[in-house]
Amino acid sequence: MPRALLALAIGAFGIGTTEFVVMGMLPEIADGLDVSVSAVGMLISAYAIGVVVGAPTLTAVGLRFTPRQTLVALMVVFVVGNTLAALAPTYGLLVAARVLTALAHGSFFGVGAVAARRLVPPAHATRAISLMVTGLTLANVVGVPLGTFVAQHASWRVVLGAIALIGVATIAGLLAWMPSDAGEPTDLRAELRAFRRAQVWLVLGLTMVGFSALFAVYSYVSPILTELGGIPTEWVTPVLALFGIGTTVGTLVGGRLGDRYGFSFVAVGLVAMAGVLVVFALLAWTTVAAVALLVVFGTLSFALGPVVQNAVIDAARVPGGSLVSAANQGAFNVANAVGAALGALVISAGLGYTAPMWVGAVLALVGAGLAVLARAADGRTALDVTPVDRLTHDRRADLQHADAG
Repeated sequence: MPRALLALAIGAFGIGTTEFVVMGMLPEIADGLDVSVSAVGMLISAYAIGVVVGAPTLTAVGLRFTPRQTLVALMVVFVVGNTLAALAPTYGLLVAARVLTALAHGSFFGVGAVAARRLVPPAHATRAISLMVTGLTLANVVGVPLGTFVAQHASWRVVLGAIALIGVATIAGLLAWMPSDAGEPTDLRAELRAFRRAQVWLVLGLTMVGFSALFAVYSYVSPILTELGGIPTEWVTPVLALFGIGTTVGTLVGGRLGDRYGFSFVAVGLVAMAGVLVVFALLAWTTVAAVALLVVFGTLSFALGPVVQNAVIDAARVPGGSLVSAANQGAFNVANAVGAALGALVISAGLGYTAPMWVGAVLALVGAGLAVLARAADGRTALDVTPVDRLTHDRRADLQHADAG
């Protein structure tokens, strides 16, 4: 494994931890700043807004620089944002610091995915992206529980300060291991040209619809486990840790299978997700079955992420591809919002906590249909490789040994 991928994974771990750990520190932050827990909950929305705004904006600004320069600059923003959040004396300043931190999120994953696939042979592109994303899944297994524990027994400010240090470690790794020439000449006009391709929009649509299935269910996982599965509240965190382990395994396995089977793997995976959700809805009152099905659901969901991320970059067929890669990160956030909203809609309609599972199953099947269409479109364009595409392919092959030392 190129060591530069380790630097990207460390950065993903820091970003994942800072995004989700606030959910576990809401009471401590509220007490520390003398505000309500609901007010602190707005930090989650503020962060999401920062991701949506920052992904295309900072990626577009970074096109004039090499991926290493852009990634380092994004991590500087991340470090400054977390440091300011750790020191924020008021609620308003904490909100501002969280938005600043979030600006780096989508762009880092977008540019990082493009950089990751250039570090390996083209046949291993999805696997390289999955190794970076593993840092994000490990954040839910290690970073978030540990951060919550430290916040409860020490201070939430210590947690955010420690996350800033993770950003510093990422910067050091990028400077030491990321090849300085791991990039291709590109500009905003060339990157925008990718959005003329119907295949790009098909993959973005697949992301928004298919992954809405994940968030329709996961957004309400706590009441699903306690109200339906009969799991004591104190056991929810260990169960979510199991879910996190499943997502990590899924990410790694998905990277390998995605390189081999592409959209076929995505289509089959989404159909399998739909099947798991149907069974989950029928067996949710059985504790062991509920936990097992939740873990399998998480494993399947996260196995597909790196495949789709790599697919949208391939679909762009332009040098670089950072902008469409970042756009796909935005699509993931849209999926988060849409899935959670649809889940809330059916629950508020009095249909119960199994209703989001049925909604998720439908979304997954629609996503599978889009994956089939994307596979067909990909096959039709496979022979339509331009000189620019061939140069891109050759360039990535030349870089595969750049970090061998």
